Amino acid sequence: MFLALWVGGLVVALVAVGLFVFGLRRRLIQRSGGTFDCSLRWDVPVEPDLSGKGWVYGVARYSGDKVNWFRVFSYSPRPRRVLERSAIEVVARRLPEGEEEMALLSDAIVLGCLHRETRLELAMSEDALTGFLAWLEAAPPGQRVNVA
Repeated sequence: MFLALWVGGLVVALVAVGLFVFGLRRRLIQRSGGTFDCSLRWDVPVEPDLSGKGWVYGVARYSGDKVNWFRVFSYSPRPRRVLERSAIEVVARRLPEGEEEMALLSDAIVLGCLHRETRLELAMSEDALTGFLAWLEAAPPGQRVNVA
């Protein structure tokens, strides 16, 4: 009986520590400011896939001429993807359709992009989209920026 209580307490403590580390990591990512919730779908096929598959929820952070994208459900302190402003080309903007509506946040807008010849989609709120497009257009003189 004592062993079962001890093991149960240990499991509860490990779950609590895991949740605390998730919260601490997100707090550290957001500490420097310039963050927004952003789902990402990498290497999207040319034909639209409205099944909702491939979307990963994350947090993006502006860092100079880059956007660092972090998975929410990860312990890694490093960004999963780094998108350079000069390499991003916006090719489409649309609302989520079909099963995508279930996979994304309720007010999300999907932005189709090319980053170094890789097709990707970013889903974010309208406010975050306005900030993202303003950040893209605010590139230093001489940099090529393509916003549809």
